[in-house]
Amino acid sequence: MARKIFVGARIFDGERFHDDKALVVADDRVEAIVGKNDLPGGETVTLDGGILSAGFIDAQVNGGGGRMLNDEPSAASMELIAGGHRPYGTTSLLPTLITDTSEASIAAIEAASEAVEVDRGVAGLHLEGPHLAPARKGAHLAELMRPVEDRDVKAFILAREAIGTLLVTIAAEQVTVAQVRELAEAGVTISIGHSDCSSEAAEERFDAGARGVTHLFNAMSQMGHRAPGLVGAAIDHPSVWCGIIADGHHVDPKALRTALRAKRGEGKLFFVTDAMSLVGSDKDSFTLNGRTVRRERGSFCSKLVLSDGTLAGSDIDMISAIRYGVTYLDLTLAEALRMATLYPARFLRLADRGHLSPGTRADLVHLTDALAVTATWLGGEAT
Repeated sequence: MARKIFVGARIFDGERFHDDKALVVADDRVEAIVGKNDLPGGETVTLDGGILSAGFIDAQVNGGGGRMLNDEPSAASMELIAGGHRPYGTTSLLPTLITDTSEASIAAIEAASEAVEVDRGVAGLHLEGPHLAPARKGAHLAELMRPVEDRDVKAFILAREAIGTLLVTIAAEQVTVAQVRELAEAGVTISIGHSDCSSEAAEERFDAGARGVTHLFNAMSQMGHRAPGLVGAAIDHPSVWCGIIADGHHVDPKALRTALRAKRGEGKLFFVTDAMSLVGSDKDSFTLNGRTVRRERGSFCSKLVLSDGTLAGSDIDMISAIRYGVTYLDLTLAEALRMATLYPARFLRLADRGHLSPGTRADLVHLTDALAVTATWLGGEAT
């Protein structure tokens, strides 16, 4: 058994910090967190202070490293995107296909099945569309949107069996309660998003098994005092998890702070990047469904917009989201780290990652005290 012993950094295990301890990795798994006087034999990896944590998990990544998944839904694209996000601490992600043709969805499902087997940071697939509401289309193409049909339910179930982890964003208007129940019972993770639904319609689908809400506040019915909408239903429902884009552009920090304080139950808010191809790239524009998206530099991070000013995904990476949470959302460092590790793992039911417990994957990230990434490991191997 090949062992590595990581010493010299504070260890965050997903729940709490450990000081003056060492992380023991055996082969590609966490073995234990031990005191400095109880070190086993093995290769010592000495870290210069800072924090050692489980690697970050991102449930919504449209692109990175100069590549959009929609442009080439292949396993090679998925691995390139994962590699583009790894310097920012993300060791597991779901490549995300936004609203496209049936052919593109089929190709993405086949690619994800292959990429998950390769196991270089691709943990599954996120299909964000085409079953969205045109009234809340955002940067998606409304002409491709349509209701869920029986053939789609069957295709999603087969895809989940092939890939392992499948997340599908669906508008409440485009899916029946019975379809949500069938998909959830088959292990498909359903997230309600790009929806103009009532709070009652959302709650019916949550009760049927929908687990989450996609980029809370964005592209959805807002909270009113007599019509709580999807936002109100998501915050109030105890079992619902909510992805948030914490970049200073998609949601005002006052709204996020309010949601963080108000969220009820086991479900929590967690970070997603909703990143486009420019993360990990020096380019200032790219093409999305034939439309030019440009990067506007400034503020906490750059903003990505279409020609009419519509936000088109984000230009943020996961470590920047953590810094934003600590700086602007009144989060403790421990809670900000949970929102990038433990919480997305629980939402996606990835029990073997997102925390450092015996038997979990040794996917790791080392941070400076200033929250800059210095190194990552996949299965205990430096990347």
